[in-house]
Amino acid sequence: MRAVFIASIVAFVVSLFGTPFAIRLFIKLKAAQPIRTDAPVGPVPPHEGKRGTPTMGGVVFIVATVIAYVIGHLALMTLPVEQIAQVTPTITALVLLGLFVFCGAVGFIDDLLKVRKRNSGGLSKRGKLMGQLLVGVAFGVVALYYPSTNNETVGSTKVSFIKDIDWLNIGKVGAVILFVFIIIATSNAVNITDGLDGLATGTSVMVLSAFSFIGAWQYQHWCGDWTYAKPGNYCYDVRDPLEIALICAAAAGACVGFLWWNASPARIFMGDTGALGLGGLIGGAALATRTELLLPIIGGLFVILMGSVILQMISYKTTGKRIFRMSPLQHHFELVGWSEVNIVIRFWIVGGLCVALGLGIFYSDFLRTMP
Repeated sequence: MRAVFIASIVAFVVSLFGTPFAIRLFIKLKAAQPIRTDAPVGPVPPHEGKRGTPTMGGVVFIVATVIAYVIGHLALMTLPVEQIAQVTPTITALVLLGLFVFCGAVGFIDDLLKVRKRNSGGLSKRGKLMGQLLVGVAFGVVALYYPSTNNETVGSTKVSFIKDIDWLNIGKVGAVILFVFIIIATSNAVNITDGLDGLATGTSVMVLSAFSFIGAWQYQHWCGDWTYAKPGNYCYDVRDPLEIALICAAAAGACVGFLWWNASPARIFMGDTGALGLGGLIGGAALATRTELLLPIIGGLFVILMGSVILQMISYKTTGKRIFRMSPLQHHFELVGWSEVNIVIRFWIVGGLCVALGLGIFYSDFLRTMP
């Protein structure tokens, strides 16, 4: 597990010290975040002070994660072969890092258009959805159609909660469709969570840390490890769990380094580059660990905020009335009068409780099977 720790530290350091360079560069390039035309208003508009803050900061923690992954693997290669089951880069890493980078690339195009147009429009909803769809399909096919030497794929043809549910076999085509749906849903949910200084970043740290723990735990009790996969042992039938732990730990560390500069008052925003990238990675981690039905619990805050947008839309279109003063929910509380810092901290608490509940369910299942 030394490589996981090294990767998280390297990502943290690269992000912490790399972000100030990105801030200066984006200011020089005049890549400032346009303020939404429907942002909360009042006697003193709370978002007016954010005008001119550089965006696209997600580039920093995406790059930091990739660098940390490479260095983490160099650390693995220093160990004797008999001490480590996964040394060379894997298809799992290709899928997870690919989702992180290419979902981030869709967001980068969106951010770039916003900066050039000097408004919050960016990519059209259809254009953004098409980009997410293409990325999801491409890596969904890789995840389901490229097995390892023991015939294990990154994704599963079975729907999973804590492990695969045997009677919910949806086939490869169905699994790719589910893969795409989860990637699109998760990336958009993280994007909706973004909007207040540090909210999406801090929540992502908790969720990614949870998936790093799950990956590490699965590696310690992995069916692919012949020393552990013996009759009577409870093992996890996943592909490359150490890779999952390493990548999620690196991304969490990179987000912590970025949060130093993204906390209120933010010096830089992650933009859609970071939000869509993080959402893609989180969705991919849930699919790779075979915990996709556990994802809505671990990422409960993302679900709540996405749900507030959906409920607002349904209510307004069916009754002409709004449930909240504004959606997503964090902006409702701004209009109620809560300060930005209070909202972020309280929402972090909710997010942390969701993560704790999800991990508790995951671990309790393991305890339940113990002799």
